[in-house]
Amino acid sequence: MTFNHYRINLLQADESEAFFNLIDRNRSRLEDFFAGTVSKTRTLEATQAYAIEIQKRISDKSYFPYMITDTHTNEFVGLVDIKNIDWNVPKAELGSFIDSHYEGKGIVTEATKHVIDHIVEIHKFSKLLCRANIRNKGSIAVILKNGFTLEGTIRRDYKTTRGEVVDLNYYGRIFD
Repeated sequence: MTFNHYRINLLQADESEAFFNLIDRNRSRLEDFFAGTVSKTRTLEATQAYAIEIQKRISDKSYFPYMITDTHTNEFVGLVDIKNIDWNVPKAELGSFIDSHYEGKGIVTEATKHVIDHIVEIHKFSKLLCRANIRNKGSIAVILKNGFTLEGTIRRDYKTTRGEVVDLNYYGRIFD
């Protein structure tokens, strides 16, 4: 998938260094709401092992990490991931983030649109959901621009890496 000068592809095992660099550049911004990814990518070696684990999860169809690459620099600049997949419905949760240097340019909004179109067509998801802390205005904007609607707020739903238990808004989108 491509748009403007960006490419979107599933993470490959040999891209662990680029993945590590993206996470490392944005670690402090990501640690609260991408806690699992941040904890498994503390070093390049840990990231290499995690990239191998991710390949198994892609094969098992339990996780799909779509990397956003700037084709001018060939660097990863963001991620749209599909997780918490329930094939019985079928439904899944979307998460996303963009490198701080690329923030506010609509890149992750557009990438999310492409990923949604792709996974609904390929995997026939009937529902997608997103969770966001009410303070995360950027993520909420991406979610709303991609046609999700607020389904409700789940109180005391998530514990951040700093130990704060926060409420999360749940947004959903149905596909026929």
